[in-house]
Amino acid sequence: MKFLSPVALLALAPAAASAWSTSAPRSLSAVRASRVIPATILNSYSTVTSGEAETESFRLAFTEGESSISPWHDIPLKGSSDGTYNAVIEIPKMTKAKMEVATKEPGNPIAQDMKKGKLRDYHGPIFWNYGCLPQTWENPNEEHPELKCFGDDDPIDVVEIGSKSLAMGTVAEVKPLGVIAMIDDGELDWKVVAIATDDELASQYNDIDDVPAAVKDGIREWFRWYKTPDDKPLNGFGFDEKWLDAKAAGEVIEETHEAWKGLRSGDIEAGKL
Repeated sequence: MKFLSPVALLALAPAAASAWSTSAPRSLSAVRASRVIPATILNSYSTVTSGEAETESFRLAFTEGESSISPWHDIPLKGSSDGTYNAVIEIPKMTKAKMEVATKEPGNPIAQDMKKGKLRDYHGPIFWNYGCLPQTWENPNEEHPELKCFGDDDPIDVVEIGSKSLAMGTVAEVKPLGVIAMIDDGELDWKVVAIATDDELASQYNDIDDVPAAVKDGIREWFRWYKTPDDKPLNGFGFDEKWLDAKAAGEVIEETHEAWKGLRSGDIEAGKL
């Protein structure tokens, strides 16, 4: 198989009204340190920031009404209709700051990831909205029977391929289209590809075969290469690097939801959390 470099992936971008954006990368400094109400039509979630953008102190916390909530534990997994799920957007498309739900902090706010005392940024923008599905957990104690590796100890990741950029902290209802089994440093790190149910492309995309090959290849190759500028090896993928369909994605999501239930009940070892 011919691998594409991250720069070559730019050539895969289709024209307008596609799952790719050609807008310029936005800096995290564009995030205002004030209360923000993201696009959560079906829910009353809102967010509030603290600390200074682009610093270790920055946090984006979640509230519902007057109560503080955890975006990981308190936002329900299931959406408003059958086969849909809520996605918490951590990284808007065409941005570079490596933001994530802080699973080890009280309330689990979104913060910028740190590595060796430095804030982490991607070396180039990510071309899709990226986040996680609440109330899921990739169990680091359980070995996958076929892939022979363990979960990465995080909520399951979601790559939202719609036509719009979704703000950090948005809780978007999405439908899963497929999933790919990325293996990162020996750990299983599923990537669910999904689309927001209110996106203009949602009626066209219902399963993995509906997603353009350029988008599927672009996602896989972006995640294969993105750590190499830091002298890290290429990431690999299970199941012969194939995308699994929407049905398989739903099964993986449900498995990680069951693992999360075990984590919360104490039936499964919390490990490093």
